[in-house]
Amino acid sequence: MPEISERLNGFTESVIRKMTRIANKYDAINLSQGFPDFDPPKEIKEALIKVAEEGPHQYEITWGSQKLREALSKKQTKFMGIPIDPNKEIVVTCGSTEAMMVSMMTVCNPGDKVVVFSPFYENYGADAILCGADPIYVPLNPPHFNFDKEELENAFKQNPKAIILCNPSNPTGKVFTLEELQFIADLAKKYDTFVITDEVYEHIVMKPHKHQYMAAIPGMFERTISCSSLSKTYAITGWRIGYVIAPEHIIENAKKVHDFLTVGAAAPLQAAVLAGLNLPDEYYESLRELYTQKRELFLNGLDEAGLKYTKPDGAYYVMVDISEFTEGTDMEFCEWLAKEVGVAAVPGSSFFKEDVNNFIRFHFAKKDDTLIEAVRRLKTLKEKVRNRKA
Repeated sequence: MPEISERLNGFTESVIRKMTRIANKYDAINLSQGFPDFDPPKEIKEALIKVAEEGPHQYEITWGSQKLREALSKKQTKFMGIPIDPNKEIVVTCGSTEAMMVSMMTVCNPGDKVVVFSPFYENYGADAILCGADPIYVPLNPPHFNFDKEELENAFKQNPKAIILCNPSNPTGKVFTLEELQFIADLAKKYDTFVITDEVYEHIVMKPHKHQYMAAIPGMFERTISCSSLSKTYAITGWRIGYVIAPEHIIENAKKVHDFLTVGAAAPLQAAVLAGLNLPDEYYESLRELYTQKRELFLNGLDEAGLKYTKPDGAYYVMVDISEFTEGTDMEFCEWLAKEVGVAAVPGSSFFKEDVNNFIRFHFAKKDDTLIEAVRRLKTLKEKVRNRKA
């Protein structure tokens, strides 16, 4: 029989989604896969009911409905601080996952190099491999997950086609400073490199930190491909509505890739999500406050449980150091944690290119009652570890 494609040997199934299955198996609280257990804004739910009755129910324009692109243009122009043309500079995709894949396939040829910070969201390495590109990994160094400027420039000296930048970062919760972004931008200009950004957590940034858009840095719009999603901002991860913003000549080619990958995002959901994009600015401030409160609730619980972690400044993830709890692999520990403690996390090794085995990732996009119960269970961790070793 013919052999399966060799490129698939370069990565495994999603460890994050695997941990959701393990959480379900042991009825554990799922703090692994990053989706909320609370509803989206009522305006969006009401809009979905109306769309169910009135439509649309057939294909939309491949690269996104006119109304959705106009609403995205209005919102992102406001927040990014640069004009976005709804007809020339936006493609609506099936989530940010497709947005990233479209971007990679639009600019990368087989054999091109792509810079990826490590730890990284697990899709990035797979995206590069599926495009035939070779990742160059640059470490973000714990505990604060900062990069070494010399190491990063050494990566750029290898003439990469692009660098992938997740800001705020999944899995670390790092918010890149303007100084860091300017350094990356200067390297991108110096070495003629694209910057592909993943900004799905752009509105989940805790004070005093502020999200800075790479595309808004002077001279960077022309070489930045901005990917994002409505999933996290409006608590609709199952809707799979994402988008790419880039200069016209890039978008014209991204449209072709998107068309043959998925044809288009779900038409009814494109119509219903307009209600979210039309929410007032106060919504985004309330979102920041919501996740700041949830972060403090969960981190206080980790303190009470005696767990060591790096405090996140954005997104809704926290990296916890498990060095004192296990001599095995982090995957083995996460399976044990789900089964015996009743809380599911993601093994940190799935995010690192380096041989790192002492972190796990939790997320706190849950109802307060869910987080309180998760903390109650985690407080039993040390005792159960002692009993396990006895």
